[in-house]
Amino acid sequence: MSESGNALIDRGAVRALADRLLEPGCKGVPPHWWGRTPADLLEDAPRLFADGVFGPVCVLDADALAHNLAAMARWCRERGVELAPHGKTHMSPQLAARQFDAGASAVTVATVGQAALYRAFGVRRLILANEVVDAAGLAWLAGQLDSDPELQVVCWVDSVRGVELMSAALAGAQRPVEVCVEVGLPGGRTGCRSDGDIDAVARAAAASPHLRLVGVAGYEAALGHGRDPAGLAVVRDHLAQVRSAVLRLAPLFSTGQVLVSAGGSTYFDAVADMLTDWPGPIAVRSVVRSGCYLTHDHGLYARTSPLADVLRPAMTVHAQVVSCPEPGLAILTMGRRDVAFDQDLPLPLDLPGSSVVKLNDQHAYLRLGDTERVDVGQWLRFGVSHPCTVFDKWRVLCELDGDGRVRDVIRTFF
Repeated sequence: MSESGNALIDRGAVRALADRLLEPGCKGVPPHWWGRTPADLLEDAPRLFADGVFGPVCVLDADALAHNLAAMARWCRERGVELAPHGKTHMSPQLAARQFDAGASAVTVATVGQAALYRAFGVRRLILANEVVDAAGLAWLAGQLDSDPELQVVCWVDSVRGVELMSAALAGAQRPVEVCVEVGLPGGRTGCRSDGDIDAVARAAAASPHLRLVGVAGYEAALGHGRDPAGLAVVRDHLAQVRSAVLRLAPLFSTGQVLVSAGGSTYFDAVADMLTDWPGPIAVRSVVRSGCYLTHDHGLYARTSPLADVLRPAMTVHAQVVSCPEPGLAILTMGRRDVAFDQDLPLPLDLPGSSVVKLNDQHAYLRLGDTERVDVGQWLRFGVSHPCTVFDKWRVLCELDGDGRVRDVIRTFF
Protein backbone atom coordinates (compact mmCIF):
# COMPACT_ATOMS: atom_id res chain seq x y z
CA MET A 1 0.00 0.00 0.00
CA SER A 2 2.37 2.63 -1.24
CA GLU A 3 -0.21 5.09 -2.59
CA SER A 4 -0.31 8.58 -1.15
CA GLY A 5 -3.07 9.58 1.23
CA ASN A 6 -4.64 11.66 -1.54
CA ALA A 7 -5.34 8.49 -3.54
CA LEU A 8 -6.93 6.66 -0.61
CA ILE A 9 -9.74 9.07 0.29
CA ASP A 10 -11.83 11.57 -1.68
CA ARG A 11 -10.39 14.90 -0.54
CA GLY A 12 -13.15 16.83 -2.28
CA ALA A 13 -15.84 14.98 -0.32
CA VAL A 14 -13.97 15.65 2.92
CA ARG A 15 -13.52 19.33 2.12
CA ALA A 16 -17.21 19.62 1.26
CA LEU A 17 -18.07 18.96 4.91
CA ALA A 18 -16.95 22.53 5.63
CA ASP A 19 -19.82 23.74 3.42
CA ARG A 20 -22.49 21.62 5.10
CA LEU A 21 -24.83 23.58 7.37
CA LEU A 22 -24.72 22.90 11.10
CA GLU A 23 -28.10 21.42 11.90
CA PRO A 24 -30.50 22.96 14.43
CA GLY A 25 -30.14 21.24 17.78
CA CYS A 26 -26.48 20.36 17.22
CA LYS A 27 -24.99 20.35 20.72
CA GLY A 28 -21.56 21.58 21.64
CA VAL A 29 -21.70 24.70 19.47
CA PRO A 30 -23.37 28.08 20.10
CA PRO A 31 -26.97 28.01 18.84
CA HIS A 32 -26.40 31.06 16.66
CA TRP A 33 -24.02 28.83 14.65
CA TRP A 34 -26.95 26.62 13.62
CA GLY A 35 -27.75 27.14 9.96
CA ARG A 36 -24.22 28.35 9.20
CA THR A 37 -21.34 26.43 7.65
CA PRO A 38 -18.01 25.69 9.30
CA ALA A 39 -16.26 27.40 6.38
CA ASP A 40 -18.16 30.60 7.17
CA LEU A 41 -17.52 30.36 10.89
CA LEU A 42 -13.83 29.60 10.62
CA GLU A 43 -13.17 32.79 8.69
CA ASP A 44 -13.62 34.65 11.99
CA ALA A 45 -11.52 32.17 14.06
CA PRO A 46 -14.05 32.38 16.92
CA ARG A 47 -13.28 31.54 20.53
CA LEU A 48 -15.79 28.82 21.35
CA PHE A 49 -16.24 29.63 25.03
CA ALA A 50 -16.59 33.35 24.36
CA ASP A 51 -19.13 32.89 21.59
CA GLY A 52 -22.18 31.87 23.58
CA VAL A 53 -21.79 28.09 23.82
CA PHE A 54 -23.66 26.33 26.59
CA GLY A 55 -22.65 23.06 28.10
CA PRO A 56 -21.74 20.39 28.11
CA VAL A 57 -19.08 20.78 25.43
CA CYS A 58 -16.61 18.24 24.06
CA VAL A 59 -13.52 19.72 22.42
CA LEU A 60 -10.37 18.49 20.73
CA ASP A 61 -6.90 19.95 21.23
CA ALA A 62 -5.36 20.72 17.82
CA ASP A 63 -1.77 20.62 19.03
CA ALA A 64 -2.24 17.29 20.82
CA LEU A 65 -3.89 15.72 17.77
CA ALA A 66 -1.01 16.77 15.53
CA HIS A 67 1.53 15.52 18.06
CA ASN A 68 -0.18 12.12 18.40
CA LEU A 69 -0.47 11.66 14.64
CA ALA A 70 3.26 12.30 14.19
CA ALA A 71 4.31 10.24 17.22
CA MET A 72 2.38 7.12 16.17
CA ALA A 73 3.51 7.39 12.55
CA ARG A 74 7.13 7.67 13.67
CA TRP A 75 6.78 4.69 16.02
CA CYS A 76 5.31 2.52 13.24
CA ARG A 77 8.09 3.43 10.83
CA GLU A 78 10.74 2.64 13.41
CA ARG A 79 9.16 -0.72 14.26
CA GLY A 80 8.55 -1.77 10.65
CA VAL A 81 4.77 -2.09 10.86
CA GLU A 82 1.93 -0.53 8.91
CA LEU A 83 -0.90 1.32 10.64
CA ALA A 84 -4.56 0.83 9.68
CA PRO A 85 -6.20 2.89 12.45
CA HIS A 86 -9.61 1.79 13.64
CA GLY A 87 -12.09 4.19 12.10
CA LYS A 88 -14.86 3.17 14.51
CA THR A 89 -13.08 5.22 17.18
CA HIS A 90 -14.09 8.55 15.65
CA MET A 91 -16.19 7.72 12.55
CA SER A 92 -14.89 10.97 11.09
CA PRO A 93 -13.68 11.18 7.47
CA GLN A 94 -11.86 14.41 8.38
CA LEU A 95 -9.76 12.66 11.00
CA ALA A 96 -9.27 9.63 8.75
CA ALA A 97 -7.87 11.96 6.08
CA ARG A 98 -5.31 13.25 8.57
CA GLN A 99 -4.36 9.68 9.45
CA PHE A 100 -3.78 8.96 5.77
CA ASP A 101 -1.69 12.12 5.55
CA ALA A 102 0.45 10.76 8.39
CA GLY A 103 1.07 7.50 6.54
CA ALA A 104 -1.80 5.17 7.42
CA SER A 105 -2.23 2.45 4.80
CA ALA A 106 -5.95 1.73 5.37
CA VAL A 107 -8.90 2.41 7.64
CA THR A 108 -10.11 -0.40 9.87
CA VAL A 109 -13.85 -0.81 10.47
CA ALA A 110 -15.92 -3.27 12.47
CA THR A 111 -19.14 -3.45 10.45
CA VAL A 112 -20.35 -3.23 6.88
CA GLY A 113 -22.25 -0.07 7.85
CA GLN A 114 -19.02 1.59 8.95
CA ALA A 115 -17.37 0.48 5.73
CA ALA A 116 -20.24 2.04 3.76
CA LEU A 117 -19.71 5.38 5.50
CA TYR A 118 -16.03 5.48 4.64
CA ARG A 119 -16.76 4.36 1.09
CA ALA A 120 -19.12 7.34 0.76
CA PHE A 121 -15.99 9.45 1.24
CA GLY A 122 -14.00 7.49 -1.30
CA VAL A 123 -11.82 5.39 1.02
CA ARG A 124 -10.15 2.69 -1.08
CA ARG A 125 -8.31 0.62 1.54
CA LEU A 126 -10.47 -0.99 4.22
CA ILE A 127 -9.83 -3.69 6.79
CA LEU A 128 -13.17 -5.02 8.01
CA ALA A 129 -11.98 -6.61 11.24
CA ASN A 130 -14.94 -8.91 11.67
CA GLU A 131 -16.75 -11.87 10.15
CA VAL A 132 -19.25 -10.93 7.45
CA VAL A 133 -21.94 -13.56 6.90
CA ASP A 134 -25.16 -11.66 6.11
CA ALA A 135 -26.19 -11.79 2.48
CA ALA A 136 -27.12 -8.09 2.26
CA GLY A 137 -23.75 -6.97 3.57
CA LEU A 138 -21.91 -9.30 1.24
CA ALA A 139 -23.99 -8.16 -1.74
CA TRP A 140 -23.08 -4.55 -0.96
CA LEU A 141 -19.43 -5.47 -0.59
CA ALA A 142 -19.41 -7.38 -3.88
CA GLY A 143 -21.01 -4.44 -5.62
CA GLN A 144 -18.37 -2.07 -4.30
CA LEU A 145 -15.53 -4.34 -5.40
CA ASP A 146 -17.03 -4.89 -8.84
CA SER A 147 -17.56 -1.16 -9.42
CA ASP A 148 -14.12 0.02 -8.27
CA PRO A 149 -11.10 -1.99 -9.41
CA GLU A 150 -8.85 0.08 -7.09
CA LEU A 151 -10.80 -0.85 -3.96
CA GLN A 152 -9.11 -3.24 -1.53
CA VAL A 153 -11.14 -4.77 1.30
CA VAL A 154 -10.20 -7.63 3.57
CA CYS A 155 -12.37 -9.24 6.26
CA TRP A 156 -12.11 -12.17 8.65
CA VAL A 157 -13.35 -15.79 8.62
CA ASP A 158 -13.37 -18.13 11.62
CA SER A 159 -15.59 -21.07 10.59
CA VAL A 160 -16.15 -23.38 7.67
CA ARG A 161 -19.85 -22.50 7.86
CA GLY A 162 -18.92 -18.83 7.50
CA VAL A 163 -16.88 -19.65 4.41
CA GLU A 164 -19.89 -21.50 2.97
CA LEU A 165 -22.25 -18.59 3.63
CA MET A 166 -19.85 -16.09 2.09
CA SER A 167 -19.26 -18.26 -0.96
CA ALA A 168 -22.99 -18.69 -1.56
CA ALA A 169 -23.72 -14.98 -1.20
CA LEU A 170 -20.86 -14.04 -3.52
CA ALA A 171 -21.67 -16.54 -6.26
CA GLY A 172 -22.42 -13.83 -8.82
CA ALA A 173 -19.58 -11.47 -7.91
CA GLN A 174 -16.87 -10.63 -10.42
CA ARG A 175 -14.07 -10.24 -7.85
CA PRO A 176 -13.33 -12.53 -4.90
CA VAL A 177 -13.37 -11.10 -1.39
CA GLU A 178 -10.04 -11.17 0.41
CA VAL A 179 -10.10 -12.83 3.83
CA CYS A 180 -7.83 -13.53 6.76
CA VAL A 181 -8.42 -16.51 8.98
CA GLU A 182 -8.98 -15.13 12.47
CA VAL A 183 -7.25 -16.59 15.50
CA GLY A 184 -9.18 -16.18 18.75
CA LEU A 185 -8.62 -16.50 22.48
CA PRO A 186 -10.40 -19.00 24.76
CA GLY A 187 -13.12 -17.06 26.52
CA GLY A 188 -12.66 -14.17 24.12
CA ARG A 189 -14.62 -12.94 21.14
CA THR A 190 -14.56 -14.27 17.57
CA GLY A 191 -11.74 -16.33 16.08
CA CYS A 192 -10.71 -19.97 15.79
CA ARG A 193 -9.76 -21.52 19.12
CA SER A 194 -7.46 -24.33 17.96
CA ASP A 195 -4.80 -24.95 15.35
CA GLY A 196 -7.01 -27.62 13.82
CA ASP A 197 -9.86 -25.17 13.37
CA ILE A 198 -7.50 -22.53 11.97
CA ASP A 199 -6.20 -24.97 9.37
CA ALA A 200 -9.67 -26.23 8.42
CA VAL A 201 -11.03 -22.71 7.90
CA ALA A 202 -7.94 -21.71 5.93
CA ARG A 203 -8.29 -24.73 3.63
CA ALA A 204 -11.97 -23.99 3.06
CA ALA A 205 -11.29 -20.33 2.27
CA ALA A 206 -8.41 -21.21 -0.07
CA ALA A 207 -10.65 -23.66 -1.92
CA SER A 208 -13.51 -21.21 -2.44
CA PRO A 209 -13.60 -19.57 -5.89
CA HIS A 210 -15.28 -16.52 -4.33
CA LEU A 211 -12.74 -15.88 -1.57
CA ARG A 212 -9.04 -15.14 -1.61
CA LEU A 213 -7.05 -16.19 1.46
CA VAL A 214 -4.49 -13.47 2.09
CA GLY A 215 -3.43 -13.75 5.72
CA VAL A 216 -4.03 -14.28 9.43
CA ALA A 217 -5.49 -11.89 12.00
CA GLY A 218 -6.01 -11.70 15.73
CA TYR A 219 -7.19 -9.41 18.49
CA GLU A 220 -4.98 -9.71 21.53
CA ALA A 221 -7.05 -7.47 23.86
CA ALA A 222 -10.15 -9.67 23.76
CA LEU A 223 -9.74 -10.58 27.44
CA GLY A 224 -8.87 -7.16 28.83
CA HIS A 225 -6.21 -4.47 29.01
CA GLY A 226 -3.97 -5.57 31.85
CA ARG A 227 -0.24 -5.07 31.36
CA ASP A 228 0.74 -7.16 34.37
CA PRO A 229 2.96 -10.21 33.71
CA ALA A 230 0.02 -12.61 33.60
CA GLY A 231 -1.91 -10.45 31.13
CA LEU A 232 1.10 -9.96 28.90
CA ALA A 233 1.77 -13.69 28.91
CA VAL A 234 -1.74 -14.35 27.54
CA VAL A 235 -1.20 -11.74 24.86
CA ARG A 236 2.14 -13.20 23.82
CA ASP A 237 0.71 -16.72 23.69
CA HIS A 238 -2.04 -15.47 21.40
CA LEU A 239 0.40 -13.65 19.12
CA ALA A 240 2.64 -16.72 19.04
CA GLN A 241 -0.33 -18.72 17.74
CA VAL A 242 -0.97 -16.08 15.08
CA ARG A 243 2.68 -16.20 14.03
CA SER A 244 2.67 -19.99 13.93
CA ALA A 245 -0.43 -19.96 11.75
CA VAL A 246 1.20 -17.63 9.22
CA LEU A 247 4.20 -19.92 8.88
CA ARG A 248 2.16 -23.11 8.79
CA LEU A 249 -0.38 -21.85 6.23
CA ALA A 250 2.15 -20.22 3.88
CA PRO A 251 1.43 -22.63 0.98
CA LEU A 252 -2.28 -21.75 1.05
CA PHE A 253 -2.06 -17.98 0.67
CA SER A 254 -2.97 -16.64 -2.76
CA THR A 255 -0.85 -13.50 -2.51
CA GLY A 256 2.83 -12.75 -2.78
CA GLN A 257 2.77 -10.76 0.44
CA VAL A 258 0.90 -12.23 3.41
CA LEU A 259 -1.14 -9.92 5.62
CA VAL A 260 -0.83 -10.42 9.37
CA SER A 261 -2.79 -8.04 11.57
CA ALA A 262 -3.44 -7.47 15.25
CA GLY A 263 -3.05 -4.66 17.71
CA GLY A 264 -5.61 -2.57 19.54
CA SER A 265 -4.47 0.44 21.55
CA THR A 266 -2.95 -1.42 24.52
CA TYR A 267 -0.59 -4.06 23.12
CA PHE A 268 0.62 -2.79 19.76
CA ASP A 269 4.18 -2.96 21.09
CA ALA A 270 3.81 -6.70 21.65
CA VAL A 271 2.38 -7.05 18.15
CA ALA A 272 5.41 -5.30 16.67
CA ASP A 273 7.74 -7.49 18.74
CA MET A 274 6.16 -10.80 17.75
CA LEU A 275 4.72 -10.27 14.27
CA THR A 276 7.77 -8.86 12.49
CA ASP A 277 11.17 -10.30 11.46
CA TRP A 278 9.83 -13.15 9.35
CA PRO A 279 12.14 -15.95 8.21
CA GLY A 280 13.16 -17.18 4.82
CA PRO A 281 11.29 -16.48 1.59
CA ILE A 282 7.94 -15.56 3.13
CA ALA A 283 7.00 -11.90 2.62
CA VAL A 284 4.70 -10.47 5.29
CA ARG A 285 2.98 -7.12 5.85
CA SER A 286 2.48 -6.59 9.58
CA VAL A 287 -0.43 -4.22 10.28
CA VAL A 288 -1.50 -2.79 13.64
CA ARG A 289 -5.03 -1.43 14.05
CA SER A 290 -4.82 0.98 16.98
CA GLY A 291 -7.44 3.73 16.89
CA CYS A 292 -7.41 5.43 20.29
CA TYR A 293 -3.86 6.75 19.95
CA LEU A 294 -5.23 9.74 18.02
CA THR A 295 -6.87 11.42 21.01
CA HIS A 296 -5.33 9.21 23.70
CA ASP A 297 -7.15 9.82 27.03
CA HIS A 298 -6.77 10.54 30.74
CA GLY A 299 -7.86 7.08 31.92
CA LEU A 300 -7.69 3.64 30.30
CA TYR A 301 -5.01 4.40 27.71
CA ALA A 302 -3.12 6.77 29.99
CA ARG A 303 -2.58 3.60 32.08
CA THR A 304 -2.12 1.00 29.35
CA SER A 305 -0.86 2.48 26.08
CA PRO A 306 2.72 1.52 25.17
CA LEU A 307 3.17 5.20 24.30
CA ALA A 308 1.55 6.57 27.45
CA ASP A 309 4.63 8.69 28.14
CA VAL A 310 4.59 10.10 24.60
CA LEU A 311 0.97 10.62 23.58
CA ARG A 312 -1.06 13.57 24.83
CA PRO A 313 -4.75 13.59 25.80
CA ALA A 314 -6.54 15.54 23.07
CA MET A 315 -10.17 15.28 24.21
CA THR A 316 -11.88 17.04 27.12
CA VAL A 317 -15.48 17.56 28.15
CA HIS A 318 -16.44 20.85 29.81
CA ALA A 319 -19.44 21.10 32.13
CA GLN A 320 -20.96 23.66 34.45
CA VAL A 321 -21.81 23.35 38.13
CA VAL A 322 -25.58 23.58 38.27
CA SER A 323 -26.16 22.79 41.94
CA CYS A 324 -24.34 22.36 45.26
CA PRO A 325 -27.18 20.68 47.14
CA GLU A 326 -25.20 19.46 50.15
CA PRO A 327 -21.70 19.82 51.61
CA GLY A 328 -19.02 18.15 49.51
CA LEU A 329 -21.29 17.46 46.52
CA ALA A 330 -21.65 19.32 43.24
CA ILE A 331 -24.00 18.44 40.38
CA LEU A 332 -22.83 19.22 36.85
CA THR A 333 -24.43 19.53 33.43
CA MET A 334 -22.77 16.39 31.98
CA GLY A 335 -24.13 12.87 31.94
CA ARG A 336 -24.26 9.52 30.21
CA ARG A 337 -25.48 11.22 27.02
CA ASP A 338 -22.27 13.25 26.86
CA VAL A 339 -19.27 11.33 28.19
CA ALA A 340 -17.89 7.78 28.41
CA PHE A 341 -18.53 5.64 31.46
CA ASP A 342 -17.83 2.11 30.22
CA GLN A 343 -14.21 2.05 31.45
CA ASP A 344 -13.86 4.87 34.00
CA LEU A 345 -15.98 7.82 35.03
CA PRO A 346 -14.79 11.26 33.87
CA LEU A 347 -11.71 12.64 35.64
CA PRO A 348 -11.88 16.24 37.00
CA LEU A 349 -8.80 18.03 35.69
CA ASP A 350 -9.17 21.19 37.75
CA LEU A 351 -9.82 19.45 41.08
CA PRO A 352 -7.34 16.61 41.64
CA GLY A 353 -8.81 15.74 45.04
CA SER A 354 -12.34 15.35 43.70
CA SER A 355 -13.99 12.53 41.77
CA VAL A 356 -17.09 11.87 39.71
CA VAL A 357 -18.97 9.15 41.57
CA LYS A 358 -22.11 8.73 39.47
CA LEU A 359 -23.73 9.79 36.20
CA ASN A 360 -27.38 10.23 35.29
CA ASP A 361 -28.48 10.84 31.72
CA GLN A 362 -27.76 14.57 31.94
CA HIS A 363 -26.00 15.06 35.30
CA ALA A 364 -22.71 14.17 36.97
CA TYR A 365 -22.22 13.80 40.74
CA LEU A 366 -18.90 15.34 41.74
CA ARG A 367 -17.68 14.42 45.24
CA LEU A 368 -15.36 17.23 46.30
CA GLY A 369 -12.03 16.81 48.03
CA ASP A 370 -11.73 17.96 51.65
CA THR A 371 -10.20 21.32 50.75
CA GLU A 372 -11.86 21.86 47.38
CA ARG A 373 -14.81 24.12 46.71
CA VAL A 374 -16.83 25.08 43.64
CA ASP A 375 -19.53 27.64 42.96
CA VAL A 376 -22.79 27.27 41.09
CA GLY A 377 -22.17 28.45 37.54
CA GLN A 378 -18.49 27.47 37.52
CA TRP A 379 -17.13 25.65 34.47
CA LEU A 380 -14.93 22.58 35.00
CA ARG A 381 -12.83 20.44 32.62
CA PHE A 382 -12.94 16.66 32.59
CA GLY A 383 -10.67 14.07 31.06
CA VAL A 384 -12.19 10.97 29.51
CA SER A 385 -11.44 7.27 29.52
CA HIS A 386 -11.96 5.33 26.26
CA PRO A 387 -12.51 7.93 23.51
CA CYS A 388 -14.56 5.54 21.33
CA THR A 389 -17.57 5.96 23.60
CA VAL A 390 -17.21 9.75 23.77
CA PHE A 391 -17.00 10.39 20.05
CA ASP A 392 -20.29 8.56 19.43
CA LYS A 393 -22.16 11.04 21.65
CA TRP A 394 -21.29 14.08 19.53
CA ARG A 395 -22.25 14.96 15.96
CA VAL A 396 -19.68 17.75 15.84
CA LEU A 397 -16.64 18.56 17.95
CA CYS A 398 -14.74 21.82 17.83
CA GLU A 399 -10.97 21.57 17.48
CA LEU A 400 -9.28 24.38 19.40
CA ASP A 401 -5.81 25.87 19.18
CA GLY A 402 -3.75 26.93 22.18
CA ASP A 403 -5.60 30.27 22.38
CA GLY A 404 -9.01 28.61 22.47
CA ARG A 405 -9.85 29.59 18.90
CA VAL A 406 -11.73 27.14 16.72
CA ARG A 407 -9.30 25.59 14.26
CA ASP A 408 -11.78 23.16 12.69
CA VAL A 409 -15.24 21.68 13.16
CA ILE A 410 -15.02 17.89 13.14
CA ARG A 411 -18.09 15.86 12.12
CA THR A 412 -18.80 12.30 13.17
CA PHE A 413 -21.13 9.78 11.49
CA PHE A 414 -22.35 7.20 13.98
